[in-house]
Amino acid sequence: MSEPLLQARSLVKHYGGVEALRGASFEASAGEVVALIGDNGAGKSTMVKCLSGAEQPDSGEILLDGKPVRLDSPTTARRLGIETVYQDLAVAPDLDPAANLFLGRELTRGGLFGKLGMLDKATMRRRAAEEFGRLGVQLQNVDVPIGALSGGQRQSVAVARSVVWASKVVFMDEPTAALGVVQRERVLDVIRKVRDAGVAVVLISHNMPEVLSVADRVEVLRLGTRVARLNAADATLEDLVGAMTGALIQEDA
Repeated sequence: MSEPLLQARSLVKHYGGVEALRGASFEASAGEVVALIGDNGAGKSTMVKCLSGAEQPDSGEILLDGKPVRLDSPTTARRLGIETVYQDLAVAPDLDPAANLFLGRELTRGGLFGKLGMLDKATMRRRAAEEFGRLGVQLQNVDVPIGALSGGQRQSVAVARSVVWASKVVFMDEPTAALGVVQRERVLDVIRKVRDAGVAVVLISHNMPEVLSVADRVEVLRLGTRVARLNAADATLEDLVGAMTGALIQEDA
């Protein structure tokens, strides 16, 4: 097995007297979907925050491409090719899909107009259309504010925005929550295309059938530590629930 792209080794994180992570480990390789699951309070959100730069662990080690890194901010993580799609989307509802795709990375026009801060909207719109097409994101209208789109289309744009800029890892926190069946399948198709492009996708989800349908591997946290690592193709719903509840514990996890 090749060296994991992203690794967390024995992470510990306290919030006051609460120990959210108790020596938890995690790993993801390029070109795979890894589901990170666990019951409420298992430490999933804290793990993702530490690996995306939003929080810093009290102890432990994070490695990217086999080398120790310090993810002291989300900006540092993004610079290293790590992006995150949060459950609340964090899109700008009054801007169109292209503007959302380039949010915080806007392109300016050349020459004097660029020096005056004028945006190159035509290039951003063209590149956005190319990226949406590459990822299979279907939008009824690219000229309307994203707030006017369906929930599935907004979610697809949020996912696309992260995966377009991610060169290493994408964390997706409940990316299909509150979506219909058709919309959910479209988002899962985007996840598969991102994986096939060689990016590591980390899926945080409570939907166990969805986890088994899209993930290559499953890592399970319980009470702040990793208790199981499973190949999705060989795992059952009973295995996942057993690991989450403590009935199934792998000593080598």
